[in-house]
Amino acid sequence: MTGTAAPKQRRWTPPYATDRLDAVVRVPGSKSMTARALVLSALAEGPSTIRRPLHSRDTLLMVEALRSLGVTVDTADPELWRVEPGPLRGGTDVDCGLAGTVMRFLPPVAALADGPVAFDGDPHARKRPNDGVIWALRDLGVKVDDGDRAALPFTVKAKGGVTGGGLEVDASKTSQLISALLMAAPRFKRGLDLRHVGDRPVPSRPYLDMVVQMLRQAGAEVDDSEEDRWRVEPGSLRGREWVIEPDLQNAAPFLCAAVAAGGRVTVLDWPTETTQAGDRIREILVEMGSRVEWARGGLTIVGAPAVLPVHLDLADASELTPSLAALFGINRGPSSIHGVAHIRGHETDRIAALAKELTKLGADVVEYDDGLKIGGHATRPMTWETYADHRMAHAGAIVGLVTPDFEVSDVACTSKTWPEFAAVWEQAILGRGNGAV
Repeated sequence: MTGTAAPKQRRWTPPYATDRLDAVVRVPGSKSMTARALVLSALAEGPSTIRRPLHSRDTLLMVEALRSLGVTVDTADPELWRVEPGPLRGGTDVDCGLAGTVMRFLPPVAALADGPVAFDGDPHARKRPNDGVIWALRDLGVKVDDGDRAALPFTVKAKGGVTGGGLEVDASKTSQLISALLMAAPRFKRGLDLRHVGDRPVPSRPYLDMVVQMLRQAGAEVDDSEEDRWRVEPGSLRGREWVIEPDLQNAAPFLCAAVAAGGRVTVLDWPTETTQAGDRIREILVEMGSRVEWARGGLTIVGAPAVLPVHLDLADASELTPSLAALFGINRGPSSIHGVAHIRGHETDRIAALAKELTKLGADVVEYDDGLKIGGHATRPMTWETYADHRMAHAGAIVGLVTPDFEVSDVACTSKTWPEFAAVWEQAILGRGNGAV
């Protein structure tokens, strides 16, 4: 099983595509669903199971954090994790690594513990904004000692419960703030009446659909009928079996590979109905001129390398930005992406990082506050920097398909959501087997 320590960097030469692709790929479980299932199971009254969970640094950091809070999580069976909730205990430390899900989802859970809980993480994580969660907890009457940083490290001074009630937040930086508060809300004495009051809309809305759906499946009463308002009644959550879908965000670079190199790529077990934001990649690639088929046991993209220019608002699917930006950088354009200002606060400033690396590659790039305009040209040899960001490594893999003498500075950072990414990518591109693992 993958550990939770920061991975040692590993330089990587991604495979160059010498022929059209014909690959079948199995991607691991959804990080978003696995993280939410772990939190909801930890807050339930009875035991739960999580079938086909994602094994990655982020999800194992969540497991270890919940264990430190007194929750029993049995990961001995890699295909079926078992969660036994218990009284939440304080006097403990939580290592967030570089996982936004841990640093945002668990402070409201920690506020229910019987003593202080200290949070810290990787050096890069200390640069990620967490002011929304910290300020929200303070507005709920929970003391948080953050040294006026509004970021890691901080300590939640828990006293065994949260009153709850009405709360206004600005969630325009990340939807994870809403998700975090909603998951803990059934355990608040008065539940939660939560309103988003920011000047900009909440990004990545499909994640909110996901958390509301999963809360209801666990027995919570959630009213989201009014825009930018969520009402959660106090009550107990049921233990249950969670079945995790394939991670469609991790599938995106493989589908983009069919466009970059031509040919066919199938992702097995693609859900026909889902709340995952990554599902939007299907319609985007069709808009760019490729074809979608439900075939070979999953979703197949038949790529069209001479892509059509597109202009995308990715506010609700911003995790697709790096893979699509890489695709734009190696194909004709110009194409553009808007609505993703919030990804400047992800593992790195993804807009700035993409602009820098694509410019080094030879693309024409215009950087906006909330996105990029990219026109591709002939690529040139380079080392693609990843900035400790798994999505930047995915983008580099796509560029490497058509760029000789190309290296990615660090592929080990993909362990955040998929430790086997590089091996599966090489199988898919070089045709070792069929890429399915």
